[in-house]
Amino acid sequence: MRFNGRMTSPAAPGRPVFAVLYTYSDDVTTRDEVRPRHRAYLAELLERGLLLASGPWAGAEGKDDGALLVVTADDIDTAAALLDEDPFRQVGVVAGREIREWVQVMGPWAPSA
Repeated sequence: MRFNGRMTSPAAPGRPVFAVLYTYSDDVTTRDEVRPRHRAYLAELLERGLLLASGPWAGAEGKDDGALLVVTADDIDTAAALLDEDPFRQVGVVAGREIREWVQVMGPWAPSA
């Protein structure tokens, strides 16, 4: 599926998809305290059709040090603004964030040929 010459996902017709890589700070205490609000926020995005998937990296020794989120938005700035509202980001648990537009070629959100 194409929108303005770009590939889009059937899960989000007309909007591009973005892979978001979070790197967490070492503040595990705050992360644990805020996690319920973080997950509630992500659940809201999922309900609205803006979050396609999310989850922490399987870190060494069971320590999660970041996460991958797959979101859909009109553009990268909108995706960033959406995730600026994530409670993890607001309290500083997200030490780094990389957002890249992603085109899935195969899999559940891949556009049909």
